[in-house]
Amino acid sequence: MIHIQEPSPPWEVVHTDWVTALPPGGEKSYNVCLVIVDRYSKTPIFLPCHKDDTAMDTALLIWNRAISHTGLFKNIMSDRDPKFTSALWTNLHNLLGTKLLFSTSYRPQTDELEERMIQTLGDMIRRFCAYGLEFKYYYGFSHYWCILIL
Repeated sequence: MIHIQEPSPPWEVVHTDWVTALPPGGEKSYNVCLVIVDRYSKTPIFLPCHKDDTAMDTALLIWNRAISHTGLFKNIMSDRDPKFTSALWTNLHNLLGTKLLFSTSYRPQTDELEERMIQTLGDMIRRFCAYGLEFKYYYGFSHYWCILIL
């Protein structure tokens, strides 16, 4: 098991996970949400995407919608999703000088941060849908927008 030291600057170490089996929403029929959580500030970014997105689609989504706003992550902690274990991600991290760290299956110590955010996202979606609103925005839920509906 890898021990991750507490980072000092924000967005140095992030945790990622997927929320799947969502009903299609918005004009692009998003059905999955990528959750990215900063380990330092506990700030989430929720990015809508599709179940059949490739590793390249995911890399572009993270680059265009997260890294472009937060700066380059030093470490990304993820489960062993095939999108993150692909040769594309290995080569990308080698090129950028960053690390992709994998959590151990069924170890709540490594997954608790993003799992708590997934619970929060579920609460937000229920509140959002209670008003009959649709999720249409390609940019995803920013942490600023999330504060408004919590």
